[in-house]
Amino acid sequence: MASTTPTPPPVPPVPRPHRSVAGPVVLITVGIVFLLGTMGVWHWETLGIWFGHYWPVLLIVWGVIKLIEYEQAKRTGSRPSGIGAGGVFLLIMLVVFGLLATQATRVDWDTLRDQINMNGGDFPLFGHVYNFDDDLQQAFPAAASLRVVNDHGAVNLTASVDDQIHVAIHKHINAESQEEADKWNTGTKPQITVSGAELTLNTQGLGDHWISTDLDVAVPRKASVVIAARHGDVSVLGRDGDANITCQHGDVSVSDVKGKVSLNLDHSSARVSQVESDVTVEGHANDVSLEDVKGAVHLDGDFTESVKLAKIAKSVSFKTSRTEMEFSKLDGDLDLDSGDLQVNDVTGPVRLQTRAKDIRVAGISGDLRLQNENGAVEVHVSKLGSMQVDNRQGDIQIYLPDKASFQMDAHARNGEIHSDFGGLKINNSDDEGTASGSVGAGGPRIALTNEHGTIEIHKGSTVAEAPDAPRAPQAPAASEPTEN
Repeated sequence: MASTTPTPPPVPPVPRPHRSVAGPVVLITVGIVFLLGTMGVWHWETLGIWFGHYWPVLLIVWGVIKLIEYEQAKRTGSRPSGIGAGGVFLLIMLVVFGLLATQATRVDWDTLRDQINMNGGDFPLFGHVYNFDDDLQQAFPAAASLRVVNDHGAVNLTASVDDQIHVAIHKHINAESQEEADKWNTGTKPQITVSGAELTLNTQGLGDHWISTDLDVAVPRKASVVIAARHGDVSVLGRDGDANITCQHGDVSVSDVKGKVSLNLDHSSARVSQVESDVTVEGHANDVSLEDVKGAVHLDGDFTESVKLAKIAKSVSFKTSRTEMEFSKLDGDLDLDSGDLQVNDVTGPVRLQTRAKDIRVAGISGDLRLQNENGAVEVHVSKLGSMQVDNRQGDIQIYLPDKASFQMDAHARNGEIHSDFGGLKINNSDDEGTASGSVGAGGPRIALTNEHGTIEIHKGSTVAEAPDAPRAPQAPAASEPTEN
């Protein structure tokens, strides 16, 4: 009798995995957000800020949906659905755009607009720019001072012809519609408040919305002024009182002032002229130009581009992280940048300590104390005083009056010494040059020290090889920061 083999029961088919709804849910959410933007319910700027802060919520929602789908597939015995190529691409794009949006929310867009002169009309995402004009006028008490606080926009201050304060307001508002711009204009009216002997013109309290307010202000000439501008240029013309200005990200212009001028700058430039009292400049500045100042000048901070001085009647004090300089008077001019310093017609005592600069001082009268390294030094003396020059890795050239009398003590390590004056004992060996002795009847002491460079002592009538360009240093200069 034939045996029969039992037939195994059929294997039930494995249920096909259900498609994941995580991707569609995220797409629907993003689509709704963009729909609100295109319908004008939310502004694009607001949407961008929200997305930059909260986009990881979409990843959390995606993960929660995938976890729920996994648990449901385990209960039914079906295979859980994977992410798929499309889901991977969507996740990558979500993370990339999310990170970009997060970084964008950390950008100071107001500063960027001001620096590149961009407004809403230049870039549609910023909306449109609507302009509004207004004016204020009231009596200005005798002996009162004025404080102006302007967050965004220029401040132009001049002298009034009466005893009133006159303010012309030119406002530029970035908005999606005229109705919205009207609302912002109504809520941001500049105001004048009086507290004792001080009037305050304030345009702050505008919130995060981009509004620029240009102010043309006229007050009696005798009044002192204090101006604080965060993003915008400042101009002060015609003032008997003091002018105290704080400016960030703008240009400052001050002229025809009888009182003191004090500037506190942050990434700003300044041009000051025709001041009958002292001038002080502090902070982190770009270009600074001072001309025709009857008082003393004090500069303290970081000056990243150039400093130009001309016709300073009293003492000058200059201090940065790289350079310290003092002198009594400047009849000529001074031009300083990151690699060069040129001074003409200066009265000592002059004290200068710096590095990594080619220095040319012409027409100096009086004492000189100079320290430098990684640069050449050239000095032309009009009236001889005592002199001490210390330099490294650059040549020293000294031009003295032809009939000058002085005492010399010079040392050039790894260099030589040459002189047009007789009476000096000069010895140039393999590793050092020395010069000592007296010329004429003796007189002021001249001490010159140099390492890795020559020392040349010339008569003033000698024509320099290149009077406007000191010789380049023999050794390469080390890299330095750009501040002066």
